[in-house]
Amino acid sequence: MKNLCWLTLAVLLAPGLGAQQRDSGQQRDDTAQAARLRAEIEKRFTDRVQDELQLTSDQATKLRATQEKFGARRRTIMAQQMERRRALDNQMRPGIPAKPDSVNKLLAGLRSGRGDMLRLEQDQDEEMSSYLTPVQRAQYQQMRERLVQRVSEMRMQRRGDRGAYGYQRGPRPGGGGRRRGI
Repeated sequence: MKNLCWLTLAVLLAPGLGAQQRDSGQQRDDTAQAARLRAEIEKRFTDRVQDELQLTSDQATKLRATQEKFGARRRTIMAQQMERRRALDNQMRPGIPAKPDSVNKLLAGLRSGRGDMLRLEQDQDEEMSSYLTPVQRAQYQQMRERLVQRVSEMRMQRRGDRGAYGYQRGPRPGGGGRRRGI
């Protein structure tokens, strides 16, 4: 459990490393540090998966290759989606008229990105089905969902009352938490 907390914390902090400094030399160092941290997180997660799913060495090797193959695509899609959300948030600022054409294009891009992510998940699951049992695949997906959920919780805690892009959050009508239909 302690290792999972450290792993989660590392995942949480990795994306912010590149944005801490504006100096290009420092930014390259930060990007390299983020890449090393991400690699360490991925290794720990894979080790934990191997242990909990009781993978053979052949299955573990194939899983690592699959994670490397799909991890790069996943990070690219996630970065694109984050940029689209930021641009949409920028368009939707209170008191500033949004440009309908830009909003429409951003919404279409977000929809397309969700489709890309779904296809990526389907492709990854299909590849894993060639070497993992259905039970192992389900366990893997549950572990991954828990990790992603924990990272999300830690990011929210780190930001405090600020939203995803630093905007101060106020109370929401109805008193409930923020829900996304994405």
